[in-house]
Amino acid sequence: MKPQRKTKREQREASVEALLNGALGLFVSQGYEQTTVDQIAERAGLSKGAVYFYFDSKEGLLYALFDQIKEVVIGRMLDTLSAAGPSATDKIAAFVNGQADLGISNPDRVLLLILISLEFHGKGGRIEECARDIYRRMYAALEDVIMAGRRRGEFRHDLPAKEQAAIIVAGHDGTFLEWHRRRAEFDGSKLVRALRASMLAGLAASRDIVV
Repeated sequence: MKPQRKTKREQREASVEALLNGALGLFVSQGYEQTTVDQIAERAGLSKGAVYFYFDSKEGLLYALFDQIKEVVIGRMLDTLSAAGPSATDKIAAFVNGQADLGISNPDRVLLLILISLEFHGKGGRIEECARDIYRRMYAALEDVIMAGRRRGEFRHDLPAKEQAAIIVAGHDGTFLEWHRRRAEFDGSKLVRALRASMLAGLAASRDIVV
């Protein structure tokens, strides 16, 4: 039997996916600024014109990837926090576990968010703002959990919630980068367990200190 020809919609979806995956791999491996439209087209096995047809520009590809990142990073995080419980401790543990799962299912998208936030830090413009917006939503969700934990008597009160949330995100990003750099040296489950234990110990009310 002859293979069934793809419909125009299926061809379009396949081309878009190929371009997004090609751009994602290149942005992560060599940086956004160093990646050219020609390289993306070549990686996707399509023409340069296809990039402009589907996305208008290299920047358009990045914004489309940001949309995916919002869905897989923020959307899933909010669902995870909502479903976890009943304690704030349970929610922080679920956050760490959920982000670890993302490191398995969508490692390049998580990496892209971290790397773009560094590459465009202080440059202004829409790209930096898109990355900042994703992080702001993460900070806000974690601050809400921390404040809830304080009201329940689970978490310490002597440190600002804003800074505590920032430390959790820093621990998440740093651990992810360390796993990316030194994957051969670590057992992933042990690394996640160490991160989770460190975060929860730092938040626990029993560790209140005078500062």
